Amino acid sequence: MAVEGIARFFRNSLRRRSTRRDEAQDVLPTESRIDACRRPGDRSSFPYSAGQLFFEYLVVVSLKKNSGGNYEPKITYQFPKRENLLRGQREEEERLLQAIPLFCFPDGNEWAPLTVYTSETFSFVLTNVDGSRKIGYCRRLLPAGRGARLPEVYCIISCLGCFGLFAKILDEVEKRRQISTAVVYPFMQGLRESPFPAPGKTVTIKSFIPDSGTELLELTRPLDSRLEHVEFQALLQCLSPEKILQIFASAALERRIVFLAEDLSSLSKGIHAAAALLYPFTWAHTYIPVVPEQLLCTVCCPTPFMVGVQKRYLEEILDQPMEEVLLVDLCEGKFLKLVGDEDEILPGKLQSEMLASLPTINNNIKTSEELNAHVSDAFVQFFVKTIGHYPAHIKWNRSGQGCFQERTFCKAPTSKTCRRFLKRFVKTQMFSLFIQEAERSRKCVEGYFQQKLNEYQEQKKLRRLS
Repeated sequence: MAVEGIARFFRNSLRRRSTRRDEAQDVLPTESRIDACRRPGDRSSFPYSAGQLFFEYLVVVSLKKNSGGNYEPKITYQFPKRENLLRGQREEEERLLQAIPLFCFPDGNEWAPLTVYTSETFSFVLTNVDGSRKIGYCRRLLPAGRGARLPEVYCIISCLGCFGLFAKILDEVEKRRQISTAVVYPFMQGLRESPFPAPGKTVTIKSFIPDSGTELLELTRPLDSRLEHVEFQALLQCLSPEKILQIFASAALERRIVFLAEDLSSLSKGIHAAAALLYPFTWAHTYIPVVPEQLLCTVCCPTPFMVGVQKRYLEEILDQPMEEVLLVDLCEGKFLKLVGDEDEILPGKLQSEMLASLPTINNNIKTSEELNAHVSDAFVQFFVKTIGHYPAHIKWNRSGQGCFQERTFCKAPTSKTCRRFLKRFVKTQMFSLFIQEAERSRKCVEGYFQQKLNEYQEQKKLRRLS
């Protein structure tokens, strides 16, 4: 498939994913399809079921000279090779494998052999026309050798969202690649034969390394999956708390957001962190952590998107006809373009509370995990206080089917600014999907958000009694 074909595929995906509440079931992204026994909000960013394979493919993408003398990314290795596919499966695989090289080298074809190169870890998300997503976990490295040589990318394709875990796997891949490619593939074979661990569980992978013997690698999946792919420090290092709140406000209203950074790792980490601020909701629209140069025009569409673009393409982005977009420069810590009302979207009192609770990087607060939990809880509390009364506005019939009463829900808060925010927020697709899950059953296992909601209601009850 030519670049034009891949671009057409993405444009079709964007159109399909722009539907609203009445059509949400047809385009529901995979990560938003949740069993009825789970509370809305008790979700991770991507689907999971115990016993799934770690990954679908490992591909190696190398730079090869084309007929014009320029370097072009090509898949030079694929594991496993799948045979006996049905026609639809074969077409999907072809589309996937032809798109991958663009995302492994999104920074164009202006490469030259190098003697020194700092490895980069980044990821991308491919969205199919049916809304399903596959994640590419990438390590771009300079192979061991003498003299100048070209970097290559090891890319693991999986439908499972666990960024920290796959970063550890890529560390092992790079360590083995510097010895020999022959050491990489047995390791990946052993990984593929192992089931993906349930939250809090560990799987042990055996692998032989020359001169070292058999090594055991333990891979533990974090118990709290909502933060397992997040590094909020990536945002706090680049942006002030005030600007982070403005990004959050824009994302909550499902606006168009473009992140700019020089390197792929910063882009990937920054956009993942921004999307994670929305918990217990999930970004339900176009989401591309690093946009390839050839696809820059495909994201400048009238539907919501959250994308990352390398700063070298700033002029091309500014030339695109974009309306109501927030353009975030992670290098300079500023906005290059904004709508103008970003600091007026959130209720003023709650906005002040969030600013007071958000740490700055100078606070030197403890570990990365503690920082992530601290930042996340500030935004969780915002949603607890703004939409936490939603269960009281679902009417249930005798068959156990719920019906959300949107009008009374929006009128319930005493704060005028909170009511104004809710009237806009209930129109978003992320809220629609959240409520659809809540309407399915009133008997659900409590998730993290529901626990925080119960704690808040209990505190309010105690204050009334005191």
